[in-house]
Amino acid sequence: MARTIKRSRSKKTKGSRKGEASSSSSINPAVASGPAQVWQPGVDALEEGEELQFDPEAYNYLRGFSIGWPCLSFDVLRDQLGLVRSEFPHTLYGIAGTQSQKASWNYAGIFKLSNIKGKKREPIPSSGIDGDDDMDSDSSSDEDDEETNEDTEPILHLQRVAHEGSINRIRSMNQNPHICATWGDTGHVQVWDFSSFIASLEDSETVADKDNGIIHHHVPLKVFSGHKDEGYAIDWSPKVTGRLVSGDCNKCIHLWEPSSSDWSVDTEPFVGHSASVEDLQWNPTEENMFASCSVDGTIAIWDIRQGRKPCYAPVKVHNSDVNVISWNSLAGCLIASGCDDGSISVHDIRAIETGESGKSLVAHFAYHKHPITSVEWSPYEASTLAVSSADNQLTIWDLSLERDAEEEAEFKAKMKEQVNAPQDLPPQLLFVHQGQKDLKELHWHPQIHGMIISTAADGFNVLMPSNIDATIPSAGASITMSM
Repeated sequence: MARTIKRSRSKKTKGSRKGEASSSSSINPAVASGPAQVWQPGVDALEEGEELQFDPEAYNYLRGFSIGWPCLSFDVLRDQLGLVRSEFPHTLYGIAGTQSQKASWNYAGIFKLSNIKGKKREPIPSSGIDGDDDMDSDSSSDEDDEETNEDTEPILHLQRVAHEGSINRIRSMNQNPHICATWGDTGHVQVWDFSSFIASLEDSETVADKDNGIIHHHVPLKVFSGHKDEGYAIDWSPKVTGRLVSGDCNKCIHLWEPSSSDWSVDTEPFVGHSASVEDLQWNPTEENMFASCSVDGTIAIWDIRQGRKPCYAPVKVHNSDVNVISWNSLAGCLIASGCDDGSISVHDIRAIETGESGKSLVAHFAYHKHPITSVEWSPYEASTLAVSSADNQLTIWDLSLERDAEEEAEFKAKMKEQVNAPQDLPPQLLFVHQGQKDLKELHWHPQIHGMIISTAADGFNVLMPSNIDATIPSAGASITMSM
């Protein structure tokens, strides 16, 4: 699949069926608009001079920000501010890897976004990005809007650490978030200790840094050069502190085992795919098992105790490249996958383990028409999945939903001519977000319910859809699906 970030010469405001945001090199407020007809992403085309506007009621929070160069990959850093947070204001920490025009300009960006303020099920205060005075809210005066926007402006702090070459993927260790691994386009996998930079962010003042353009030079804890090609697949074990797997474009997967002060990387790789290994995911409940996906269209399940071959024959799950996978932490039998043809599949690994791989398919959606670039299960809802695609859409799916003809009829009667909803949308499609160009990766915040962060060629978005239920289920929540 195409992994590079497309360079855009100009920026336009885009929208979606249910919401939209725009991104630039600073923190961007959302722009409100009135109701409009339904526009189908990937189906309808905008006429010259037209642009989509988002509905602020669709979001509890929506902002864009940038750390400089575009980032192909990032991760959310777990923090000590509370395991489950639902009340504004919020603060988030993250780490991202750049894709600069010159290899020597790249860096890992450790960032803190604070003063994140929103209001449950009420519009985000409007503000004219381009000086458009026609967007004023009917419910408040210009003075009130200006005063509110100043108060709700988030604060970005950033630390930059030099990195040799572009960063294909970056991941933080769950147990020790200051320990991060990077996959570089130079073919090296590196492990870093960013504790001093995170501490600096924690001690930062309540105003944004006036000069955060300094790029620090920092020595990694470990550099592994045993891969024969560059790669994108890497994942820390959620069960064994410090255990790591990395996969490359040469079909090989290497296991990293931690020692007291270093890592031991197996020189003999795991081999079972016939093409590039695109993504890796550890089993969230079984410490010795992980899954991989490949350009060969398959998913493979591995047990590190059983040699260097897959436990079972790799299962064909798509007819094209499988770009990304996500193993459900609340329903451990489910793995979601995203394909180069734009399709999304969910498989039950219990059928694979019993030799009935033909019966493993739980759900399949062909809504997106361009490659899937990221998939991730919600850490709070076992049936909820977030997806990003090269069609510039971020979608949220709830596999527990079914079509309700009576409810649809009631909705259409209420809306009358205000909405002409498409007839072929899957009932499991919960939310559509647009506004970013060349979307590459998304993550749910593991400690802030309903918050999603996404990266694209034109920067980051932080969004909290208003139709994501705020109820926090128990860790043992079950999932019942009817397709």
